This record gives sequence, structure tokens and C-alpha cells, in this order.
Amino acid sequence: MLSDFISLFFPRYCMACGNSLVKGEEVICLKCDYEMPRTESHEDAQNFVAIKFYGKVRLTDAVACYKFSKHGKVQKLLHRLKYDGKPSIGEFIGRKYGIELRDNGFSECYDLIVPVPLHKIKLRRRKYNQSAVFADGLSQSLGLPFSDRHLVRTIKTSTQTRKSRFERWRNVESIFEINYPEVLKEKRILLVDDVITTGSTIESCANALLSAGCRSVGVAAIAAAK
Repeated sequence: MLSDFISLFFPRYCMACGNSLVKGEEVICLKCDYEMPRTESHEDAQNFVAIKFYGKVRLTDAVACYKFSKHGKVQKLLHRLKYDGKPSIGEFIGRKYGIELRDNGFSECYDLIVPVPLHKIKLRRRKYNQSAVFADGLSQSLGLPFSDRHLVRTIKTSTQTRKSRFERWRNVESIFEINYPEVLKEKRILLVDDVITTGSTIESCANALLSAGCRSVGVAAIAAAK
């Protein structure tokens, strides 16, 4: 009753389409949730996300919740998550996707969830790391701890948006370092990011984690581009 009264004066809107949310809906309306393009990559070990990393870095899993395309609802959601101060989007998707991953055995395959870090200057400006809030949502559903204190970005890089694959790789090569590597030794890490395009950032992060003594690294993202 109280929530109905509050929503009368402070209506909630779908972060994907802008329409009002009704009772039982959270962050994304049911229509958008149904229409958003899913990858189902967690059900196929040889999915298009995993193929991006073949011959580059050894990953136990590489999955994403949504297919990313320019000007689609997924891109709009990611833009609102990253630039409009809406961390609830990342946590919500993490909780929902975490249930699917849990049902596919991910809780038994990993020890710790680690988000791709932001540089401290960008983190100060944005107030939160979009990958970390996604990690928090996954943590709640998978029942696994997450930590953003071990993997750090030491160099502030330029945007990846208009770079070629080689330029993206050079842009993030050797910019990540590990804090407290003794804590990560022999740990099975689930590395998470908001969106995977060429995979160069993930490749650099995974190599840093494996070099620090992690037993294995898998990857999960909110979205991935084909």
C-alpha cells in the first residue's frame, strides 16, 4: 500500500524505454526484458564471446547476458549505467544473470568475482565503477564474494571507441597490476566487465591475474558485440 502511494507521486520508469514501471517490475519493464537480445552463451562453451579469446588467453568460461548493437536498448542501458548515474541497472542485471549462471554451475566453478577496474581519476568523476556494481549483483545471486581491491588500473587510457583491434590492444597492454597477489594464489577468478567488444581489455586483465598465480580465470559481461 505504501509503495503504491509513493509511486503515485514519484513514478518509476523503465531504464530502457522510459515507460512507467508497474507493480512487480524493477529497473526494466517486462516488455523490454523480453525483447532484449540474449546471448544464451552460458549454455554453449563455444559461443561467440569465447571465440574472441581463442589463441589469445586461456579462459574457463566467456559469457555475456546480452548481445550489444549500436543504437539498441542494450546500448541505451549501458549508457545510462555508465554516464547517467544509474548504478542500479548494473546490480539488477547482475542479480538476474547471476541466477542463470548459478543454475549452470558457476557457483561451484569460482572462488572470487573481480571487476575490471576504472582508473582512480575516472572513478572519482563517475563515483562508481559500472563493472563493480554488476559484480555486486552477481555476487548476491551466485553466493560468491567479490573484491575490487586486487586488480588495479595504473594508467589512464584514452577511449577505446574508435580504435582498431590492434590499437585497442596496445591501449591496454600492461596497464593493470595486482595488489596482494598472495591472496589470489590458486584462486578461480570470475572476471566481469560491462561490455566486451574486441576483448583486448579482458585479455590484459586475465593475463595479469594468471601471471599473479590465479588457478583459472573466466569472464562474464553484461553485453558483448559480435
